Amino acid sequence: MLLVLISWQVAVDGPLLGLDTGARHTVHELRHALHSTLVNHLGAGLSDLGGAVPAVPVLLAAGALAAVRRRRAAPARWWLPLPLAAAAAALIPLLVVPAKAWFARPGPYGLPLAPDQWGWYPSGHTATSAIAYGTAALLLGGTLAADARFVLYTCTVMLCLGVGAGLVWSDYHWLLDVVASWCLAGLLLWAAALLVRRALPRVPADGGGPPRWGSD
Repeated sequence: MLLVLISWQVAVDGPLLGLDTGARHTVHELRHALHSTLVNHLGAGLSDLGGAVPAVPVLLAAGALAAVRRRRAAPARWWLPLPLAAAAAALIPLLVVPAKAWFARPGPYGLPLAPDQWGWYPSGHTATSAIAYGTAALLLGGTLAADARFVLYTCTVMLCLGVGAGLVWSDYHWLLDVVASWCLAGLLLWAAALLVRRALPRVPADGGGPPRWGSD
């Protein structure tokens, strides 16, 4: 498992961390070659989308919207997206903060951690964006037609990739910090997808008729 491999290498300061320094060197060369303030601002802006604000409010709003849409079209367990969204929001710090404190990895600038810092591994912004936006997309996806669901999922993936790229571009995180958080979020979203598939009926595209369980 990639997450286990990366975590082991971070813990022992292994040779795989050379990918981090290599990626950082490449990014610095690209930044110097482009010399674009606009691109730099874009990277920082994408990074900000991985913060608890706005990611968690988006997740909770998506849970509420999914519940409303389900109540109108499929009354069975229409309220379930709300606690699922809240649980996902609460799970993010419960997983990320202890891991950061345990590994206590310095950031890309190599400065020692301050007493009030948890460390950089894994990336909290990456995990927050992937879990929050990913769960939001799963909850809403079951209330949309297939074409709209595909667009939603595609845009969500692109957004989460953008957050990770922005963090690396802006020197906020090492590359492997971001990759590890994507792996962690992928595991959680896989479990969430199974739960949503089993617990929530898919709302018909026309909003009428009996709800459908499972996949199309």
